[in-house]
Amino acid sequence: MNKSIKISCLSLILLPIIMFSACKKDWLNAKPDKALVVPTTVSDYQALLDNAIGSPGMNQNEPSLSMVGDGDYHIADADYTRLRYAPEKSAYIWAPTADFYNGQGSSEWISAYARILQSNVVLDGIATVKTDVGSLTAYNNVKGSALFYRSFDFYNLSQIYCKAYDATSATTDFGLPLRVSSNVNLTVSRSSLQQTYDLITHDLLQAAPLLPAKPLYPTRPSKPAVFGLLARVYLAQGNYSKALTYADSSLHLQSALMDYNQLNPNDYIPIAQFNKEVIFHSQLSTYASFDTYSLIVDSTLYKSYDANDLRVSIFFLNVNGNMTYWGNYTGAPYAFFGGLATDEMYLIRSEAYARTGNTTAAINDLNTLLSTRWKTGTYVNKTAASADAALALIIAERRKELCFRNLRWPDLRRLNKDPRFQVTLIRNVSGKTYSLAPNSPLYVLPLDPIEVQAGLQQNPR
Repeated sequence: MNKSIKISCLSLILLPIIMFSACKKDWLNAKPDKALVVPTTVSDYQALLDNAIGSPGMNQNEPSLSMVGDGDYHIADADYTRLRYAPEKSAYIWAPTADFYNGQGSSEWISAYARILQSNVVLDGIATVKTDVGSLTAYNNVKGSALFYRSFDFYNLSQIYCKAYDATSATTDFGLPLRVSSNVNLTVSRSSLQQTYDLITHDLLQAAPLLPAKPLYPTRPSKPAVFGLLARVYLAQGNYSKALTYADSSLHLQSALMDYNQLNPNDYIPIAQFNKEVIFHSQLSTYASFDTYSLIVDSTLYKSYDANDLRVSIFFLNVNGNMTYWGNYTGAPYAFFGGLATDEMYLIRSEAYARTGNTTAAINDLNTLLSTRWKTGTYVNKTAASADAALALIIAERRKELCFRNLRWPDLRRLNKDPRFQVTLIRNVSGKTYSLAPNSPLYVLPLDPIEVQAGLQQNPR
């Protein structure tokens, strides 16, 4: 199927955007109907976690409101005016707290804590199940998977609703409400940011020995997924030696890269779902501004690719004279990938090598990745005279390789602490200019006012 047919089919296949604008219930205190399901066996609990796209959907609707404001795209004024979900409109212009929700609920917060509750139900329940040698592997997979899923959501929420990690203030900065029990009657306040990160890493380290090196399905967690998430977490903390260790551990188990020369940019779906780079499959929440007809890729980003870089034709598509994004690893152009993949692990390991002074290894990893992205015979290996020079190349490639995976926002938050990489985001809407300065408190989105009314401290913005 060629690209002209891609566009004509789009209106028929776009999924509805699920908005929780009418939701007024405090999710953290919501009680599930226990009559709906009474799991009692290992297979029952596995089935709860295998609910990939249902409700709560363990592999979909990952928090992505931050991607609305990360500056890698913009939309026309008319499209902005047509946006109906107040938090999306607010995230687009980095609105202040008072105007952010406009009476509409936080769908992402609700979805994430629904999955966390599901994980807690599994963890509490599986602890009561008797096991033997024959069922131990299945038992371990359930427990390790639940720990991973909970960690994945806590990490993703922390990148949106908590400050960027700073070791000097992490013990006093606000973290998340850390629900680790299925007992919804327990009152849970906000933890510190350090406690949030500590729980994430603790759970992941517990999960690693329980999970297989290769999962039965890409929607299930695995050892390389645990190591990959640990690498991402430690990168956010600026702990580059541990980020290196876990990116390396992940790549030792799964390191395959696609050769983009083998992809056909004229195919309806140039990049296959569950391709060999996918370590853990998950999809981001969908917003109206992500629509192919609305999303216009930032011109600076688009122009940063070389003419021989195949990502230009694989990632982007001309729609009515504007470049939109088409490079998802989900098997669908309108469903953005939010999982873990080997290309990200190469970039984390490369950056960690550079940060720890190993210039040669850093550049080798970068060249390994980029050589699979350029037209055969055109790529010339990059070189760097110093670790700092290598780091600059790597940071530039992170934006180009990992765009539209909701990784740009966490990168901006951590990199803005370094004057060399600071970026001021600017958007113009209906003649008015909005800007987001480096290290602005607006890099932390506000909590839903309903949660604040229930007793959670609001983020200072």
